[in-house]
Amino acid sequence: MIVCSCNVLSDGDVKACLRDSPACPRTPAQVYRCLGCSPNCGRCARSIRAIMDAALQAADHACGGCPLSHAGEHAHTAADSLLETVLN
Repeated sequence: MIVCSCNVLSDGDVKACLRDSPACPRTPAQVYRCLGCSPNCGRCARSIRAIMDAALQAADHACGGCPLSHAGEHAHTAADSLLETVLN
């Protein structure tokens, strides 16, 4: 499914960007950078955040609670706040 029509990003693109490493994106802004683009209208930021949260929850269930899976609890950074401000 297309999540970002400005950059033509699918949910699969976002999921492929998420990996179990220190370089794993923690914010939608980092996902955009990982995929070589930047937000235009910003409407997809919430959808990207939801995909990230779902992937982290799935990782938590799969591995029994690895530290990476709990990163979503603290992932709302200044970049997320800025995107949310722009969206509202």
